[in-house]
Amino acid sequence: MKHYLNAKWLGMLAIILFIVFWLLGFYWSFAPSIFNVKERAALSAANQNEQVVVGYTMTNTLIEVTDTLLSKPGGYLANDVTPPGVFLDNIPSWEFGALEMVRDLSLAMRKDFSRSQSQSLENPNLVKAQPHLNMDHRSWLVPSAESMYQDAIDELILYRQDLADKSKGNAQFYARADNLRDWLKQVEKRLGSLSQKLSASVGQERLNTDLAGDMMARQSTPTPNRLIDKTSWWQLDNNFYEARGASWALIHFLKAVEVDFADVLEKKNARVSLQQIIRELEATQQTIWSPMILNGSGFGMLANHSLVMANYISRANAALIELTELLNQG
Repeated sequence: MKHYLNAKWLGMLAIILFIVFWLLGFYWSFAPSIFNVKERAALSAANQNEQVVVGYTMTNTLIEVTDTLLSKPGGYLANDVTPPGVFLDNIPSWEFGALEMVRDLSLAMRKDFSRSQSQSLENPNLVKAQPHLNMDHRSWLVPSAESMYQDAIDELILYRQDLADKSKGNAQFYARADNLRDWLKQVEKRLGSLSQKLSASVGQERLNTDLAGDMMARQSTPTPNRLIDKTSWWQLDNNFYEARGASWALIHFLKAVEVDFADVLEKKNARVSLQQIIRELEATQQTIWSPMILNGSGFGMLANHSLVMANYISRANAALIELTELLNQG
C-alpha cells in the first residue's frame, strides 16, 4: 500500500511539473514587442544625464536590442540545458536571427560608423564589444554566451557615454551615405539568405547561377547545373522564426537610421524608401494564429507560412537594394 501511495504521489508530481513547464515554455515563447527607438534613446539620455547626439539613437538601439535578448521572459534561451528551455526551439531560433543582425551592426559600427576614414583608429570600446557578440550563441559553460553578450553591452554603454560627452570628442559616429550604404549591403546579403531558406520550404529545382554574368569566373569545385533546394521538415519552423527574429531587430535598426541619418536621407530624398522597407518588415511581425508553422504547397489547400514570410522579406530586400543605389548617387 505504501509503495502504491508513493507511486501515486510521484505520478501527481510529474503531472504538475509537466503543466508548470508547459505553461512556462508557452509564456517564454512569446517574442518581445517592437519598441519606439526615439523614445528609448530620449529616456536613456535623461536617466544618464546625457545628450542625444548623432549616433546616440543607433548605439542605444543596439544596446536595447541586445539587452532584450537577455532580459525578455525566460532570459536568453538558446543555450539552456535545463527544462523547459531545453525543449524549446522556436524562440532560440528567433534569438539567433536577431543576434545575427546585432553582430552585423556591431561590426559596421566598429569598422565604418565610428571611423572617419580607412586610416583612422578604431574605437577601443567597439573593438572589445564586437568580438564578445561573436561568442557561440549556444555556449553555456564558462564563459557563457550571456556573460559575453553582457560584456559587449557594457562596452557599448561606455561608447555611448563618450559619444554624448562633447567635451571629450574621443568617440565619434559618422552619419555618412557611404557608411550607411556599406552596412545596408551586408543587410541585403542577410535578407537574401533568409529569403532563399524560406523559399526552399516547398522544394524547388533551380538552375545553378553561381557563375552567371562573368565568363572568366571560376569556383573551387564543380557543382551540378541543376540543384534541388528542399528544407528539412525539422528545420521549417527554425528558419521561419530565425527570419522573424532578424526582421524584428532590423526594424529597430532602420528606425534608428531614420533618426541619425535624417540629413542624409533628406538630401537623397530617400526617407520614404526607408519607411517602405520598415513597413514591409513590420508585416513579418503579425500574429501567427496557427498553432504550428504550416508547410502547404505553393497553391495547395493549406497555407505555407514560410513562403508568406519569404514574400515580405524579398520585397523589403528589393526596396533595400533600390535604397543603396539611391545612396550611391551623388
